[in-house]
Amino acid sequence: MKNEYRGECDEGPMEAMTFAQKVLSRASGREAFPGEIVSAKIDLAMSHENAALVLRAFNEMGAKEVWDPERVVLLFDHRVPANTIKAAEGHQAVRAFVRTEGLPHFYDLREGICHQVLPEKGHVLPGMLIVGTDSHTTTYGALGALSTGIGATEMAAVWATGELWMKVPRTFRFHLTGRLDGPVVAKDVILHLIGMMGADGCDYRCVEFVGPVVDAMSISGRMTMCNMSMEMGAKAGVAFPDQRTRDYLKGRTAKEWGPVLSDPEAEVEKEIDLDLTGLAPQVAYPHSVDHVKPVEEMTGIPVDQAVIGSCTNGRAEDLLAAERVLHGRKVPDSVRLIVVPASREVYLWALESGVMASLVRSGAVVTNPGCGPCLGAHQGLLAPGERCIATTNRNFRGRMGSPESEVYLASPATVAASALKGQIADPREAIG
Repeated sequence: MKNEYRGECDEGPMEAMTFAQKVLSRASGREAFPGEIVSAKIDLAMSHENAALVLRAFNEMGAKEVWDPERVVLLFDHRVPANTIKAAEGHQAVRAFVRTEGLPHFYDLREGICHQVLPEKGHVLPGMLIVGTDSHTTTYGALGALSTGIGATEMAAVWATGELWMKVPRTFRFHLTGRLDGPVVAKDVILHLIGMMGADGCDYRCVEFVGPVVDAMSISGRMTMCNMSMEMGAKAGVAFPDQRTRDYLKGRTAKEWGPVLSDPEAEVEKEIDLDLTGLAPQVAYPHSVDHVKPVEEMTGIPVDQAVIGSCTNGRAEDLLAAERVLHGRKVPDSVRLIVVPASREVYLWALESGVMASLVRSGAVVTNPGCGPCLGAHQGLLAPGERCIATTNRNFRGRMGSPESEVYLASPATVAASALKGQIADPREAIG
């Protein structure tokens, strides 16, 4: 059986093309070349609470119905349970729309963060073209999809027509070699790359992550890489499917799929070769994600709050990494340690495995699965002068509360070690 997502257009197989070209050629039904604009058919469209804004634009343009209810996924994750009357009204409007349209893929406040839930529920497959009204939709590249964030008005057009004009991105390829030692993980790698490239260093590029370091990463680690690829300006990030991908998708979907890969001879705009042997844990300091330094240059800075969670690092292996640092130890009363599981599936695993109980004994406050304090909506806002170290993906001024507060970004192990000491700390020392 021919696979829907194998990267072939109506005219047959294409040669010497990048991953982005192949996906957009298949989606547009013709050969697509970097820099040109194509009208692409969307495989999956995702919105969270901002579906209320999409709905408003959808109604204003006079649209009568969603083009394909099976290809739309809606959920609530940013402000759950509703933290304001306005948020509650938005939830109410979207729930009514879901009932009216008969949308089968709606996850209310129970399930968790969109970028964790969609892969868990089997909505994401290699080679798909996915758009979402959230900038970190790039996360789905971890499963070999071409996925990117769009605006509410653009999404309204997608709901109505199933198509969107898209510029075919050029490709940057990061070939990552060497070995990650000790507590150094994907979060440290992507922070290092963002620090090296700058916040706009990959503007509107499809970033390919390849090489032995990526091959050794779990799907969770690849999700972290692709999630934060947009923090260096990328239109999309991708790690190509392998056995780990097959293992992850097994039992999550019954649909057939095949990997879409860049051809070896395809032209890419830039190739960056990096040996990551000896890479230290990394920390991004205020107020930009590309302000990155090795942790040893940041140790000793006092922190008031530590957050472990978000669509970037709220998965099982992230909570486990933090628990390994904290196990049998107590966080001082001067530090508020907040743990936010990325999904109900992750939350249940942490409960059943004993990881969550251990974190609570160490002093963690656990919130329901969702975005929580990451976007500064609720569940952990900062007061003026306070500092937070977090596993989240952004540290812009005012991101987590007061514009006079500071947010530092790091891996789960680094955040846990810092919570223990009440100041930014090297997890290599905490572990042993």
